[in-house]
Amino acid sequence: MPTLSIDKEIEIYYELSGNLESKETVVFLNGVMASVSSWRQFTPAFEKFGYKILLFDFKGQVKSSKPQGPYTFAEHAYELKTLLDFLGIDEVNLIGTSYGGEAALKFAILFPNCVKSMVIIDSVSELDEVLRFFIKSWIDLAQSGDGEKFFYGIMPTIYSDSYIKAHFEELVKRAEGTASMPKDYFMGQVYLYETFLNDVYMTNELNKIQCPTAVVCGEKDILKPKKFSEIIANNISNSELTIIPDCGHVAIFEKPQELLSLSLGFLLKNR
Repeated sequence: MPTLSIDKEIEIYYELSGNLESKETVVFLNGVMASVSSWRQFTPAFEKFGYKILLFDFKGQVKSSKPQGPYTFAEHAYELKTLLDFLGIDEVNLIGTSYGGEAALKFAILFPNCVKSMVIIDSVSELDEVLRFFIKSWIDLAQSGDGEKFFYGIMPTIYSDSYIKAHFEELVKRAEGTASMPKDYFMGQVYLYETFLNDVYMTNELNKIQCPTAVVCGEKDILKPKKFSEIIANNISNSELTIIPDCGHVAIFEKPQELLSLSLGFLLKNR
């Protein structure tokens, strides 16, 4: 299992695939509850077009270390930069969803010369009180250690009504799978949620981002509604905003084909 030691406490799990000789690299950045496996239906299409693919788990996520938190988005950015330096990668295209989109924004703010293009999906650069209290409730659910209670408590905030109706049996299996997650998974979730609450504000820095940026939001995202995507798009000069119809917060699961076409097309346009 490939990992990079950042220091004595932090091992970052990563996977490198696709055209390893290519200078065109796509880095996929996970949502907070996700892992590298969340992108399996996306990577083959990018590999077909000759991209090198980098997947990794943030510290606090499933396959990486979970040191005491909370962290900062700058820490995530510097840890990604350390991983890229280790792999000899100088420039990347970033595709990030939710927490991963926010980490991508911070990376582009801190390392603008390293980012060729970005796709930011269902993300924010600031909070409102509704979002703040959603995440505080997530912390309580994670601290309970009850995986099914955790999943069912979060489910209505991230999936649209139509998706829940159409995929209820699949969601029940996900709830059962979450029940079997180890205790450190839930502690890692708490650290990441606290990081988000403490450190996600970066609207006033978005004007530092110069790379072409596609900002994407699900029309029915109640967790991070489109007003947040509009804020991001309005503050990045070279950006375009797309709203995906009949889609909740987790566009990578609800509308994978639409999102794949949009993100791959955007990267190819800016290649």
